[in-house]
Amino acid sequence: MSTSAEPRVSGLEVRSIDYVPLDERHGKLWHLGPLWFMSNAQIATLAVGLISITEGGNLIWSLLAIVAGTLIGTFFMAFHSAQGPQLGLPQMIQSRPQFGYVGALLVWLFAYVQYAGFNVFNTILAGQALNTTIHGGVKLWVVVVTAIGLVVALVGYDVIHKAERFLTYTFLVVFGIFTVGVLVTLHYPAGSFDLGDFKATPFLAQFGVVAGYQISWAIYVSDYSRYLPPDVTVRKTFYWTYFGSALGGIWLMVLGTLLAGWAGAGFDTIPSINAAGDKVFDGFGAIVLLFSALGLISVTALNMYGGSLTLISAIDSFKRVRPTLGVRLVTLLVTAALSLIGALAATSNFLTNFNNFLLLVLYLFIPWTSVNLMDYYVVRRGHYAIAEIFKPNGIYGRWGWQGIISYLVGFAVMIPFFSVGTLYVGPAAKALDGADISLFVGLPVSALLYWWLTRSIDVEEETRIAEAEAAALEQAAHEHREP
Repeated sequence: MSTSAEPRVSGLEVRSIDYVPLDERHGKLWHLGPLWFMSNAQIATLAVGLISITEGGNLIWSLLAIVAGTLIGTFFMAFHSAQGPQLGLPQMIQSRPQFGYVGALLVWLFAYVQYAGFNVFNTILAGQALNTTIHGGVKLWVVVVTAIGLVVALVGYDVIHKAERFLTYTFLVVFGIFTVGVLVTLHYPAGSFDLGDFKATPFLAQFGVVAGYQISWAIYVSDYSRYLPPDVTVRKTFYWTYFGSALGGIWLMVLGTLLAGWAGAGFDTIPSINAAGDKVFDGFGAIVLLFSALGLISVTALNMYGGSLTLISAIDSFKRVRPTLGVRLVTLLVTAALSLIGALAATSNFLTNFNNFLLLVLYLFIPWTSVNLMDYYVVRRGHYAIAEIFKPNGIYGRWGWQGIISYLVGFAVMIPFFSVGTLYVGPAAKALDGADISLFVGLPVSALLYWWLTRSIDVEEETRIAEAEAAALEQAAHEHREP
């Protein structure tokens, strides 16, 4: 099927966790680049670049940690993106072959918490940005941002892609000027670029948070590539996702580090952006903040959209769900309400502990991404009986013990290496002066264990079942029901 064909279903998006049939596939592969660039190119990402500076690292090693963490973390999320066109499914429902029809609830719960947590942070930042420029109160703007994000998420996939493309073009102008201003007008303390002043703990903390932030996108990526036709190839899907996300992430995190290095202990995200922007020319800080609010609204919509899909998947594990517009609307409203309540109730402690939240996300999703990618690219090599994913008693079973054991063991061996600020520092991390290398422990352990436990899987038989059920799968999709 040609990637240039773009049949569309008019109006609000109806599909949710169900399979997208081949004759509804549409879009252009390059659209993934702006989408993932802009998803990262917003000021919540900027805050991720502050960790090393605030923990005593110098500027040059903070920048190197950001680049290294982004390049490695994005590698995993981009491989997840390549699953979407091949399977025609959103990301989290793809966990059933590894964890089972019911067992996948284990990771879906963590995913839903992540969506809510990021939206609390995003809407508060957007509210602060709008209150600084337009005034009216942070809480009022939190409600407005949540409402707009809900509308965008409800309209769905195509409008999200279009919005991110528009914002990308605008970003290149606004933040291009802002970045040049930061590089030219700001001055940094002595020793900021001294390569001899290396400190392992802040470097690894920054690296871990950045890698975790990039890996955290892994639970989204197939949601926004699943309508593409399968002939776009895994390689090209990977490239457009990888470079879009990596460039957006590095740009904003580097800006965060530069601003923190300049402002020092007095750094505060919104006021510091405003002050730095005004150094370009009076009033430019307000322009940067207003545009930043638009970027935060767009990523809020992404989180609501993904949260809705995850909630539908969870409900479907107990009672089969007919994927209708009504189901999408209800789950979007629930997701929006939960994040709004969290944002309105949040205190300054939530914002200061954003680093801890990112680390917890990293810990929870390292074993999952390891298991999921090992299953897709090595064990089953992309061959799935998609109709069976929707059957409570299908070939993937209710409990995927291989995936669950691999996840739990991978998580357990990471615990001694955890270093979460004042919350918890494991014995191995203490021995390393607080340095966190859990990423390098959990990834290989979960992957290798899952590969060893799944040696008996008959991939050829699963492929035969998929071929036999292909026509019925397409028919069920056209009738807007699960197979």
